Amino acid sequence: MVTVSIDIGGTFTDIIIIDDEIHYYKVPTTPANPEQAVMNGLSKYLDKNIDEFVHATTIATNSLLGQYGLELPKTALLTTKGFKDVIEIGRQNRPELYNLDFHRPKTLIPPKLRYEVDERTDVNGHIITKAGASGMDSIKESLIKNRVKSLAICFLHSYMNPENEMNIKNYLSEYFDNISISYDVSPEPREYERTSTTVVNAVLMPVVSGYLKRLKSVLSKFGSPEINMMSNAGGLVSVDEVIKKPVNIIESGPAAGVIAASEFSSILGVDKVISFDMGGTTSKAGTVINHNVEITAEYEVGGSSHHGRIVKGSGYPVRFPFIDLSEVSSGGGTVIWKDKTGALNIGPMSAGSEPGPVAYNNGGKEPTLTDSNLVMGIINDKMSGSDKIMRKDLALKALEKLGDPYEVAESAIKLANLEMARAIRLVTVERGLDPVEFTLFGFGGAGPQVTMPVADELGIKNVIIPPEPGVFSALGMMLADIKYEARMSYPENLEAGFNELEQRLTYQVKNPEFVRYADCRYVGQGSELTIPVNKPEKDDIIRDFTETHSKTFGFTLDRPVEILTIRVFAIKKRIKPDIQNVGNIIVEPYKRNVYINGKWENVDVYQRNALPVKKEINGPAVIEEDGSSTFVPPKWKIFRGENNELRAVRL
Repeated sequence: MVTVSIDIGGTFTDIIIIDDEIHYYKVPTTPANPEQAVMNGLSKYLDKNIDEFVHATTIATNSLLGQYGLELPKTALLTTKGFKDVIEIGRQNRPELYNLDFHRPKTLIPPKLRYEVDERTDVNGHIITKAGASGMDSIKESLIKNRVKSLAICFLHSYMNPENEMNIKNYLSEYFDNISISYDVSPEPREYERTSTTVVNAVLMPVVSGYLKRLKSVLSKFGSPEINMMSNAGGLVSVDEVIKKPVNIIESGPAAGVIAASEFSSILGVDKVISFDMGGTTSKAGTVINHNVEITAEYEVGGSSHHGRIVKGSGYPVRFPFIDLSEVSSGGGTVIWKDKTGALNIGPMSAGSEPGPVAYNNGGKEPTLTDSNLVMGIINDKMSGSDKIMRKDLALKALEKLGDPYEVAESAIKLANLEMARAIRLVTVERGLDPVEFTLFGFGGAGPQVTMPVADELGIKNVIIPPEPGVFSALGMMLADIKYEARMSYPENLEAGFNELEQRLTYQVKNPEFVRYADCRYVGQGSELTIPVNKPEKDDIIRDFTETHSKTFGFTLDRPVEILTIRVFAIKKRIKPDIQNVGNIIVEPYKRNVYINGKWENVDVYQRNALPVKKEINGPAVIEEDGSSTFVPPKWKIFRGENNELRAVRL
């Protein structure tokens, strides 16, 4: 059986192939046509049919950001009479209070393509005005005349009763292929967020379905295997589910890394883990406690972030399950620059893979963090994903424009480390967790270079670099289970509500395990906390919510608690591949000059698979492997574990 996992990132596309053995590869991403990178990698490394194909991609997010040069499909919104401007009015958040030049993100649907339907459902789900084919002819003709490709339908209070939405969808489905209704995508209150989620889903439907059609064409040359895709919530879903709900895969790549950390921490017996994934464009952090990932119910796609914290009102809200992650613009390709005051800055711009860092000699002009690590000796000059040799001389010239190249390089990396430490604090300290109690899992192509320096910033004493860190997120998809979600708002009876959701999910997943959650808040609050549910008893859920609220925010309120939404995940366990078949090699260490704390030191450089198990190495040192390098600073020791992990301890 041949299993293939492919994770398309902003800079590199990671490929894992398992047949009789396990093989790891990296190829440069092709942003304009991401499926081309898949073809490039598979054509180069595979000459047989594929039985199972798992996949993660950034196409959903990057399409909304305009990074693929695609024109978003013309999309229309049908909503309740009087509510067509909800997506433009929003919540009146002020993301940058003192910035007079701030502009809200461009509205995805212009006013002329927003249509009001004479229908009404009250807050309890009773139909006041029924919607149907009557009166829809003029709207239908206008949609056809305007050559609309996709429709978003979101009616008031449809989460309590979707009848009117379904009636309109049934009528228009004869004329349009892509129709997204809010009850299918986000059946919960908050009119603006639900409308925004439905609109984002509708906009992405033609984009994602077109991409998947092209991807299937690529895979037809390898036996046309079934495709499963990584969802935001950390499980695999079918292509049919993704075509229907492309919001499923907005953060599919980052989610895969957290799942990989969760599964591998279970193998190692480590209960508290911080997942730290630094790639070519960004760095992501998440927490795993007792091998369970943290889930959040809302994300803002296409927005900006401040030190890893999403700036409310800067993007498009999406109410959908996401693994709780913080993300900062610190990747290998992050650009280094100086502002008008002469202060050194990093990001948010990234050189990506086209043109890439200056050292790639592919047209890049601005120095990056990869250029810095190269001139400091932390990484060697072989470019990941190819046989190309990076040009240290070009990197030095680019850095010299900003000052002494070595000082600039070291300062930029220290700035990046501070930024990444802030991101980790968001998913630990701001969640009531002490990072000192956790083990830091560092991976991604650039992660092992900085994991121990970042741990120093946080006071973390234990670090693990997992096997094949450069493609660890792709490995996470191979370790992931099938996972689908359903939800219901304002359930009259908790047990009956959970049972109904589970019954729905059994049509998608046969013989699954169920995991239950409840979104709770104090009456009058504007946001909720998602609480795991062991027993569907209201008193137990309220007690758990109160404890979580106190731990997260440091206080409780003397108010009633309401259960806003209940949700269920159906999980189907998959057979996990053996990832430990590592061949040892015999390579003697060599010496290399590395710039550390303002001076050059001649340090030992080891090959990872040449390290004897449990042999301790004291820093400073560098451990190299295909696709990544691990930097061991002074005052750290490291050894290779029995599962081919690298375990480091601060002295």
